Amino acid sequence: MAAVPPAPTRIARMEDAAEVARLCTELGYPVTTDEMAARMGVVISAGDRQVFVVEEGQSLRGWIAVELRTTLETGRKAEIVGLVVDAGARRTGAGKALVSAAESWVVQHGLDAVMVRSNVARVESHPFYEGIGFVRGKSQHVYFKRLD
Repeated sequence: MAAVPPAPTRIARMEDAAEVARLCTELGYPVTTDEMAARMGVVISAGDRQVFVVEEGQSLRGWIAVELRTTLETGRKAEIVGLVVDAGARRTGAGKALVSAAESWVVQHGLDAVMVRSNVARVESHPFYEGIGFVRGKSQHVYFKRLD
């Protein structure tokens, strides 16, 4: 029996803040609805970023954030900067549908490639990305510094 396809993707709305926050918290990034609403206000109003969601009933099954960047060393590029699928919706096609929506948005903006960074600790994500056509490019270290 074939898997039931996920609900279609759509562009995120401010009313989605509570569900987006819930999914972030599930992934290990706790955030309040108010904090998420503030973040989404910035992202949604910017022309170089977009957030897509998969909705089922009154809840979101996942979200993806993609942005365009211009850097001195590589020029204009697109990057998936966040992808979360509800634990109960994994392996249903929801993640693939979200990536497809992001890829279409990138193409509409004149680019022919997109990149994604995946934490080495999220081993379940690596086969997902490779299975939908991403090729591992490099490994890197990420450094943080508190500026108190």
